Amino acid sequence: MEAHSYTLRDLPREERPRERLMQYGASSLSNAELLAILLRTGTRRESAVHMAQRMLRQIGGLRNLVDISIEEMTEMKGMGLAKAIQLKAGIELGRRLAQSRLNETITIRKPQDAADLLSEQMRYLQKEHFVCLFLNTKNHLIAQETLSMGSLNASIVHPREIFRAAIKCSSASVICAHNHPSGDPTPSAEDIGLTRRLVEAGEIIGIDVLDHLIIGDGSFISLKEQGLM
Repeated sequence: MEAHSYTLRDLPREERPRERLMQYGASSLSNAELLAILLRTGTRRESAVHMAQRMLRQIGGLRNLVDISIEEMTEMKGMGLAKAIQLKAGIELGRRLAQSRLNETITIRKPQDAADLLSEQMRYLQKEHFVCLFLNTKNHLIAQETLSMGSLNASIVHPREIFRAAIKCSSASVICAHNHPSGDPTPSAEDIGLTRRLVEAGEIIGIDVLDHLIIGDGSFISLKEQGLM
């Protein structure tokens, strides 16, 4: 018998994730089952569900899918370029949905407002990302930009990059944020030093640096609230 890739149709009907989703709803499916629907097919030796389970074990869980690259995906057994692109697109749609606010004007008046906007986007990232929120004179969000992606424990960002982006979008003020992949939002000496340099540069240029948030896993710290800027 000729070998073939296992598809979801090869599973018993009661175990097929597509049928289970239609009958019971998406919330009833496991992470591996939802991932299997996106993968569609497995390998010659395993079903799409088994492949999804293996992938999740290999990368250390669902949350790590957020930060994995297409190149890293295609290094996994059974993951071709088409599957990797399809999966990456699904992840990006989920990220944009979490970020969307039904096209309403987003106003940032306090640190919690900025944290509510950024926490779900940044808490699962495995590398440090330095993000800026650019505001107008009414504290309405006019742009968001990731200006740096660093190593597991450090990000590199220069003040000129931040203020170049701020000037480009005619921003009156900026809120900076970066994540700590460890999950602990406690600011380091480098975090505090960078923040104070940014505040000083902003005073010279005429663009206020309102705050610097450090995003952890389910928590955040505002350097302004802590009196560190």
